[in-house]
Amino acid sequence: MTDSTGPARAATPRGLPAPPPAGTTALPPGTYRGSLVLVTGGGTGLGKAVAAEFARLGADVMIVSRRAAHLEPALEELAEVSRDGGTVTAAVCDIRDPDRIAEVFDTAEAAHGRIPDVLVNNAAANFPVPAEDMSPNAWRTVVDITLNGTFYMTREFGRRHLAAGTPGSVIAVGASYAWTGGPGFAHSAAAKAGVKNLVETLAVEWGPYGILTGDIRANLSPEAGHGEHDVRQPALRVGAPRELGWAATFLASPYARFISGHTLVVDGANWQRRGLVSPPVVTVREQMGRGPFQEGP
Repeated sequence: MTDSTGPARAATPRGLPAPPPAGTTALPPGTYRGSLVLVTGGGTGLGKAVAAEFARLGADVMIVSRRAAHLEPALEELAEVSRDGGTVTAAVCDIRDPDRIAEVFDTAEAAHGRIPDVLVNNAAANFPVPAEDMSPNAWRTVVDITLNGTFYMTREFGRRHLAAGTPGSVIAVGASYAWTGGPGFAHSAAAKAGVKNLVETLAVEWGPYGILTGDIRANLSPEAGHGEHDVRQPALRVGAPRELGWAATFLASPYARFISGHTLVVDGANWQRRGLVSPPVVTVREQMGRGPFQEGP
């Protein structure tokens, strides 16, 4: 033990503490009892994790996916965590199809007797490619799913609540490159920037009618055992999927009714990191192991 005049002892970096264990809820039990929550991309990964946290709080949950194969295993997992009598249902839906979206909302209303109270826009498309190599079809596909599909889902949700005179909450899962740009992900970065602006715009348009909107930006891993990725984060760990679920359940809850048009960043400060000295620039093509660009025929 040293006195106050002795040399300062450097703290050992340990990162942020681990989150509470899986199964813990961030809000009082039954917070969403009697509510219906619709989650796009809810059959796998982060979407399923978000759906699980709403189910734990008593919500009736409907998960939506383009692929039927993703839904059956997810239904079994979510049924195990569902509490307070909440039900879990599923629907196959390509969110690029407004007519199919309307059918899904009709099915939800018929089954539950109500419009979904919460819409979580999680479905998106993404893959790395230098912009100069990106085909028109690749651009259209990512923008159509990530931006247009999010708008179609949100528009259907909003129109039904506006017609019924009922409140609701919309949450979109975003990405930090909506602010910063995303080298190698021009299609997804542009689409996510559009989603961020959509959330902010609709918060003003629909706020007078009791419809709240919010955006969550996350840097999480759906897999266990992050290993080498932990040391790449200021938190010295990658976020757990349930941490996004806790953020979503809070933003859509009665305890956050005065928070609208806001982006909540859940990434352990990763998007804010800067080096004291900028590293040498490595082009996107080099990072992807691609040779010099050659224009095709």
